[in-house]
Amino acid sequence: MGDKSEGICRDFYVPDYLLVPGSKPRRITHVPACPVIVFINSKSGGQLGGQLLLTYRSLLNKNQVFDLGESAPDKVLHQLYVTLEVLKSNGDDFAHEVQKKLRIIVAGGDGTASWLLGVISDLKLPRPPPVATVPLGTGNNLPFSFGWGKKNPGTDKQAVQLFLNQVKAAKEMKIDSWHLVMRVKAPKEGSCDPIAPLELPHSLHAFHRVSKSDRLNMEGYDTFRGGFWNYFSMGMDAQVSYAFHSERKLHPERFKNQLSNQSTYLKLGCTQGWFCASLFHPSSRNIAQLAKIKIMRRHGKWEDLLVPRSIRSIVCLNLPSFSGGLNPWGKPNPNKRRQRDLTPPYVDDGLIEIVGFRNAWHGLVLLSPNGHGTRLAQTNRVRFEFHKGAADHTFMRIDGEPWKQPLPVDDDTVTVEISHSGQVTMLATPSCQSRSVNDPSSPVSYSNDNDNSSGEEEFIDDWEEKRKFGAADTFKIPDGVDISYFS
Repeated sequence: MGDKSEGICRDFYVPDYLLVPGSKPRRITHVPACPVIVFINSKSGGQLGGQLLLTYRSLLNKNQVFDLGESAPDKVLHQLYVTLEVLKSNGDDFAHEVQKKLRIIVAGGDGTASWLLGVISDLKLPRPPPVATVPLGTGNNLPFSFGWGKKNPGTDKQAVQLFLNQVKAAKEMKIDSWHLVMRVKAPKEGSCDPIAPLELPHSLHAFHRVSKSDRLNMEGYDTFRGGFWNYFSMGMDAQVSYAFHSERKLHPERFKNQLSNQSTYLKLGCTQGWFCASLFHPSSRNIAQLAKIKIMRRHGKWEDLLVPRSIRSIVCLNLPSFSGGLNPWGKPNPNKRRQRDLTPPYVDDGLIEIVGFRNAWHGLVLLSPNGHGTRLAQTNRVRFEFHKGAADHTFMRIDGEPWKQPLPVDDDTVTVEISHSGQVTMLATPSCQSRSVNDPSSPVSYSNDNDNSSGEEEFIDDWEEKRKFGAADTFKIPDGVDISYFS
């Protein structure tokens, strides 16, 4: 380890023989307390990503710090775990300890963090490493949810050393993963795949399997699937986000500062009609005009969800952070919980919270201590069915990544279905905003019952479809796509 053997780096250092194929095993006496693999989106946070990359490489082994613009995380982790398994089978106790204690650090926006979570989910690693997130994006909802803050961090050695120590002290916390399937009628000419990079999130990709038992997954339809950990949203908030990402793609030089990015976001909210309905944006009409929504509660039967006609944006929320740290669900008081069969918003209870907003003025209530959106439901499965109607398109967003979704022009149906699909492990600091159903400090205990026995037959055939989010093979950034988009 040379000069890396002294001081703080000893606790986090991973030697080359575990990282570089063909390296000779070495006898190492010091076992790191918290070995880490670091992934950094060097194009996130303006110049911060590149500076952070240099600092981490100066403090650690440069081969354990990866620039996501150069190294695919699925290949990196696959190679690492193959090496660890081989060494363990040969009696290497050090490799065994590193695998047992390994933690992942990912620096970037929410899109970057979701990318890494998808990779870890899909690789089905023997012991999936927990993940700490460095906030280098605009909203930084994932880092904020687990106590890592929402402001872009310092990039000097002292700041990085402080963060590493927080990673070592952080506690592991399970969170739910959510699987999303979208089915649309295939165009008569051409194909929906490949889609332009801005048009679909990296986590949503074509899946052409046809199921005989699924009436919605049939010949003549294209199926897209993916996953998320924080939220899926539809309507005006996604429209503003899409305008922001489009503008940033056209003029990246204007988006080098987190504060100016947030200011631009606010201005776009005004021009896109988020503060008042715009005649020039028919896709901003209320959700009830665009879609019929069904939910499945714990008893396993579909039921219609009544959405007030004033709602122009709807959010399916897993974590208590949206639009830069706001909590749309809030904390229902005990009386409301009993009357409406609601629970606190736990992140590992198999339930997702569905919240609606009328406009940006309605969203401003989140700035007050007890502010919240319109609580619509808690469920472990939700389906949106879009028919020919008020608009030819709408806007959708997954964990910060928006796209413009065409809606039916004939009598066809576009269907988006969200369902619970396992869990991943995050690292949380003492200032974590998220609450666990198993956390003794939570206000109430809740016995999670996800036994959908009455609907079990319906789900058996699509288990193979849900088993993977697609990261190991196709859940990756396409060649030629600028990863600054995922900031």
